[in-house]
Amino acid sequence: MVAIRRAGATSRVPGDASRVSGDDAVTHAFHPRFEDLPAEIAVFPLPGALLLPEGRLPLNIFEPRYLAMVQDSLARGRMFGMIQPDPSAAAQAAPTLFRIGCLGRLSSFAETEDGRLLITLTGVIRFRIAEELHPQRGYRRVRADYAPFAADLDIQRAHPDIDRAALLSALRPYFKTRGIDANWNAIEQTADNLLVTTLAMVCPFEVRERQALLEAGTPADRAAMLIALMEMDRLGGGAAADARPS
Repeated sequence: MVAIRRAGATSRVPGDASRVSGDDAVTHAFHPRFEDLPAEIAVFPLPGALLLPEGRLPLNIFEPRYLAMVQDSLARGRMFGMIQPDPSAAAQAAPTLFRIGCLGRLSSFAETEDGRLLITLTGVIRFRIAEELHPQRGYRRVRADYAPFAADLDIQRAHPDIDRAALLSALRPYFKTRGIDANWNAIEQTADNLLVTTLAMVCPFEVRERQALLEAGTPADRAAMLIALMEMDRLGGGAAADARPS
């Protein structure tokens, strides 16, 4: 794993993803089948936090309601959903959520002496909110519709070709503009799909831009949008014209 650093923060970009590591083998072993997906899930509304299928998202859990959510999830299949509040909606006690999020599997967790939980979520499949349910122990719950995103579960599928040259060409000046340091040797060795997933998750895009990346139909669509967002950011423009989340 290779760190990229910006403004005091550290994120991880995978190294050589052309080989299946021991961690990847464990991930595949615990990957659920479509029929095993939970119909009702807890959701963690967090602006600016993007989880994508096959991506890994570290989280620091400290609020009592979300500590309860993680503890309940550990006892019920180790899964909950990440979703962003919609910043364009009117302010209210329970923020309006975007309709599409990503189900994550708790792949690691650790306790701290001051009562926090440090967890890692591995992205499983996107979902659309079919219905919001009554809260439980202070956290929100939804009925999830996974059907439109069933292809997310096929981790052995062949990924479409991505214009890697264009991606790296946009990435270098974007990182320079944003003051992000990266190990380019490791980035260049990372498989296309994993590189796109990781960059989409760690690059400092706005909430609506992150949502548009989540909703992109295919990895190739996501890569094209990623390139457009980086180029527009570097030139001082707004979000890409087709980055309109639901």
